[in-house]
Amino acid sequence: MAGEAPRATAGSGSVRYRGVAYRATTGPRVVPAYPSRVDFHAHSRRSDGVLEPGELVRAAADAGVRVLALSDHDTLAGVRELCAPGASGAPRAPELPLELLPAVEINSVATGIDSLWEGELHILGLGVDPDDDAFEAELARQRDSRAIRFRRIVDRLRDLGFPVDLQAEALHTEPGSSLGRPQIARMLVAAGHSASVDEAMQTLLARGRPAYIERQGLGPAEAIAAIRAAGGLPVLAHFSDAVDRRDLIAELIRSGLGGLEVHYRKFDAETVAELAAFATELRLVPTGGSDYHGDGETYAEAHKALFVPDEDAAAVYGSLGRPLGLGAAVS
Repeated sequence: MAGEAPRATAGSGSVRYRGVAYRATTGPRVVPAYPSRVDFHAHSRRSDGVLEPGELVRAAADAGVRVLALSDHDTLAGVRELCAPGASGAPRAPELPLELLPAVEINSVATGIDSLWEGELHILGLGVDPDDDAFEAELARQRDSRAIRFRRIVDRLRDLGFPVDLQAEALHTEPGSSLGRPQIARMLVAAGHSASVDEAMQTLLARGRPAYIERQGLGPAEAIAAIRAAGGLPVLAHFSDAVDRRDLIAELIRSGLGGLEVHYRKFDAETVAELAAFATELRLVPTGGSDYHGDGETYAEAHKALFVPDEDAAAVYGSLGRPLGLGAAVS
């Protein structure tokens, strides 16, 4: 039709956006032995999630989560909103229905390391101090780089015939929020250029696609050091290739890596078992989380596939020198 906006479509041989460069995890999934009472990886609207921080906390609590790590990309804004002033490090803000663990996810730029999804390693910082000024300065620089990249992608999409300028102008973000490609993917859907966030990512925004722009920011060792300096546990997130990349993991451990995300809800049972044994061998703290963003599913739906054993949650807290109050063990 004349004047109709172009539409991004996925080819018949396309693959899902996340994890395309890593080992397949398409076997039988983990069957939770009991509903997971912790989630050490989740996102709100302060980065690329769809729920407000308070909404995410309530949804997690309603699903039975007792400890939640709000781990937005490059920002602790949501954590600060949820915690009472001056309550950093406190085990439970009085107004919250669960225990909030301050956390952050840094998409570190892994320049020079071959065969990595989008040339990045995602480092979670669990238990970081929200009041650490030096760490906040690092995160602010990360957010500034994200904002520049965001604008460049919007400009490129316009040049490609997929304008989202009106959607970008209408995007409201709270102070301290972090911009990323999932927001742009949602704008592409809203503008009628893509049918879904996943389609927008794999056809236009992922590495090697027409609108991809390289990321700038901290490298893996720098991210790990910054998290350590802020009192946190640095954890390598959703890296199914870890067992096959021993030299890389050893290098990260030398830089201060302390944990490995073993119980990622999108891993199959075989991958979880291998990663658990690998973490034990290398004395890395096993962690786990939903990595919930909210596109196309509720938190309750995501939680059904999550299983983080209580003993691994206790190990995370032990590494931070904190007690974990989950009450009686689940049988």
